[in-house]
Parts: sequence; C-alpha cells; structure tokens
Amino acid sequence: MNVSDQLPSLDYQGNEQKKMTLHLFLQIIGKIRLKSTPRKNHWWFITQYISTKGITTGPVPYNDGLDSFDITLNVHRHQLEISTSQGEFESFSLIGTSVADFHDQLYNILNKFKISVTILDKPFDLGIQKPFGQIKEYCHYDRNYTRSLWRILLWVADVFQEFSGRFYGKTCPVHLYWHSMDLAVTRFSGNRAPAMPKEARISDKDAYSHECISFGFWAGDENVKEPAFYSYTYPSPDGLNKEPLVPSSAAWVDNNGSPMALLTYDNLLKAEDLRGTLLDFMESAYTAGAKKAQWSISSLEVPQLQQL
Repeated sequence: MNVSDQLPSLDYQGNEQKKMTLHLFLQIIGKIRLKSTPRKNHWWFITQYISTKGITTGPVPYNDGLDSFDITLNVHRHQLEISTSQGEFESFSLIGTSVADFHDQLYNILNKFKISVTILDKPFDLGIQKPFGQIKEYCHYDRNYTRSLWRILLWVADVFQEFSGRFYGKTCPVHLYWHSMDLAVTRFSGNRAPAMPKEARISDKDAYSHECISFGFWAGDENVKEPAFYSYTYPSPDGLNKEPLVPSSAAWVDNNGSPMALLTYDNLLKAEDLRGTLLDFMESAYTAGAKKAQWSISSLEVPQLQQL
C-alpha cells in the first residue's frame, strides 16, 4: 500500500472550532512547559513533540530538578495524561471538555502532585482576550480530526528528521511550536542576523537572532485555509521568490512582506512519491534561500559515511 493511501485527508474549513479547541489545549500545556523548563536558544525549551501516543511535552523538571513530569495528549484514548517520575499518574477525558474545564482539571492534578506552575493565563496571538479558565465556548475536541492530524504529523516528523540529517550546521530538533501549532525544523548558517528594532517582540528577537532557513507544516489558518508545508529564509534575501521550487505545484507567496515557499498538503498527496516530493520541496527551498543569502553551502553538506 502506498503512503498516499495511508495518510488521511485533512480540511481546515469546516474544522475551525475543532482546530482551535486543540490549539488552545496545546497552548496551556506549552505555557506550563515554558515556565518549568530551563531556557534554551531560539525558544527550543518550550516546544512539544510527536510521539507514539500523541503530542507530549517530554520530561519537564520540578522539585528543583530532583523530579520530572510529562503531559501527553493521548490521541488513542482521547485523554490528557499527566505522569511523574514518582510514579504518579492521572488522566481525564477530552471528549466534550471545554478549554476552561481542561485548564481547571489539569491544574487540579498538578496541585495534587505538588507541582507549582504559574503561567501567563491567556491565549497567545489567537485574538482571544479571556483567560483560559473562562473560555467555555471552545469545547470541540474531535476524535477523528485530532487523530488524522496526529497521523500526518507523525509521518511529517520522520521526513523532517531525514532532511535534518543532511545538514552539518546548527539545526533545531523537529518539534511543535504551540503558539502557531506548526511542526518545524530550522537550519542556521552560523552567522548573526541584523538586530531587530527595539519594539520587536522578545520572542522574535530570540527566535531570529541568527540567519536561518525554516521549514514546517501547519493545519491551516485564516490566511492559508488549508494544511500546507512552508519554508522561509530570514533575513529574506532579494530575489528569493525568483528561484525555482520543486514540485511545480509549489509556489512563492507573500508572508508579511517576505517570500514564503508553499506546498499544500493536498498537492503533495497527488504526487507518486510523497516522501521524495516533500524532501525535494524542502531541498529546493533551502537551496534557494542559501544561494541568495550566500551561505557556505558546500561546507554545510553532510559527507557520505563509510559502512561500519
């Protein structure tokens, strides 16, 4: 059976409330990790990971680092699971659970486990001003939507890992950024980027302190109303959008005044070789950005290894 026969379809339009409910769940979990984990460059300490169960924080320290806990959104059992290195475990169902109920139930468990975490209690960059504990209108967790998205993310994460291994420079882990709910991997040239204006957000200043070319997948939003793969170069060099992309269905689009390479998920599913096509898309976007930004492309290539 081909990969295209096993990967599910995924629509943004018609699933907006399902996606937003899941997104808000992940933001609460992500903010807890942000407040509990030691800092790492480019916000790599706040992210989540795709696992065999679903989406997880991985181990998060508490009790001055003597213990750790993890939070996993289990897409098989459709429940949130919290476990500790002390052997404690609690869970609750996500079906019919509002964002407010999710927040309160999660914090009740953390308090029971004597894990103290205070977060900035409001959504980030979603146009919602109420604190999480008051958001009752989003209660649309959906088994099929969430599991379909997870199946795609699981496969995409594996392709991203392969692509990551082709680069000798600094590369971030393959991880999910909860603020925009996109799975991403980023390559760095090693050079510092120009300083951002003083009024720029702290998150942007740290994320883009150095030249980078980023790649990702997200489930769609109000600007791009379907799931898609993307790539952008920062700082964006002149003429980037004139460079060729593979496959022919990929295109450069405007992203806040800068070119972004885009390949929709539906167009990928039309390819005969899904893995090869996605890798080719990422490689073409990288080559375009690295060439125009004058990266030392040859020195960043991974050499062939001899058979051990």
